[in-house]
Amino acid sequence: MTAYDLSKLPVTLDDVRAAAATIQGVVLETACNQSRTLGEICKCNLWLKFENLQFTSSFKDRGALNRLNALTAEQRPRGVIAMSAGNHAQGVAYNARRLGIPATIVMPVGTPMVKVENTRRHGAEVIISGTNLEEAGAFARSHGAAHGMTLIHPYDDPLIIAGQGTVALEMLAAVPELDTLVVPIGGGGLISGIAVVARALKPSVRIIGVQAELYPSMYNAISGRDLPMRGDTLAEGIAVKSPGRITTEIIRHLVDDILLVTEPQIEQALATLISIEKTVVEGAGAAGLAAVLANPSEFAGRHVGLVLSGGNIDTRLIASVLTRELAREGRLTQLTIDIVDRPGQLAAVSSLLGDAGANIIEVSHQRTFSVLPAKATLLELVIETRDQAHLNDVMAKLAAANFKARCT
Repeated sequence: MTAYDLSKLPVTLDDVRAAAATIQGVVLETACNQSRTLGEICKCNLWLKFENLQFTSSFKDRGALNRLNALTAEQRPRGVIAMSAGNHAQGVAYNARRLGIPATIVMPVGTPMVKVENTRRHGAEVIISGTNLEEAGAFARSHGAAHGMTLIHPYDDPLIIAGQGTVALEMLAAVPELDTLVVPIGGGGLISGIAVVARALKPSVRIIGVQAELYPSMYNAISGRDLPMRGDTLAEGIAVKSPGRITTEIIRHLVDDILLVTEPQIEQALATLISIEKTVVEGAGAAGLAAVLANPSEFAGRHVGLVLSGGNIDTRLIASVLTRELAREGRLTQLTIDIVDRPGQLAAVSSLLGDAGANIIEVSHQRTFSVLPAKATLLELVIETRDQAHLNDVMAKLAAANFKARCT
């Protein structure tokens, strides 16, 4: 990354330091702890910044409080409006209530219910409108203008960016040896603030952004590509189709690279953080680790700081991700076995699986809705094994006993 005159940018280190003074004592200075186990897995020295432990479970508290605090005496009683898929909503709602400012939040259809309910719990009026953040934003602008409200943009605002940049002030103060920062990108507010601080305090630091492969908006803007944006991503917090004008300018000049991660990679990272660090993150919060796990040569031997940007995720979705990860690891498998419909066959299969060390989780017979002959039945099992090698051994033992088994 070539040197750039930081004074030309719309956000400076002094702006971030001013934001730090504004939010001090209200927003948590979250831990930035080394993960030795994850570091061994990733072949690097790895530190985690636990922004998922903020009061609203996201770094968004920082920028929201900094922006709200700058409202004039005339603006405050008229209230504010924001569009958000969840975390910005909660940051604005919580801090607006603390400051006595009425807040309205526009959330797109499909926003996880945990984020909708948490936003309402913080006292904001919630309006569900639009199929994505951009459509929600269009409604927020028109509704806000009609009612004299101030729009609190989730990322394309210098005061928001400065607030988010306080994350980097804390990380570099806690771990001065960091030489790489890995940050999720939605609209770009977090990585823009972090980049401003890092380039000013330690210009040699590598700054790597991460986006979900399904929503590579900032990647397209910076690289000149036109990759499609579509579908449902686990990382809905960074599923932004239109990156910010201010954030794009900062990222173009200060960020070294943007990596894309797939849905299975995000799921694996989320499950890994729960399993190893015993910390719950949402999809966007797991994106940084997903990038490191998927690109080991990029980070090998380096001192890497990851921002766990948020932890707002439905418990049902957590259960689904963990179960799917068990299946990918060969630890949970659904089998179908064609057996002769006579006494003793189920017992024989159960005995074989028990002797092989597999645990039967679920079992069912299917006699009616099957293409098998009338004297045969379809046995459906869900089994638990230690790993893929153990599963392969179980399948081999079933085949040796002349049971026609297949994973489904």
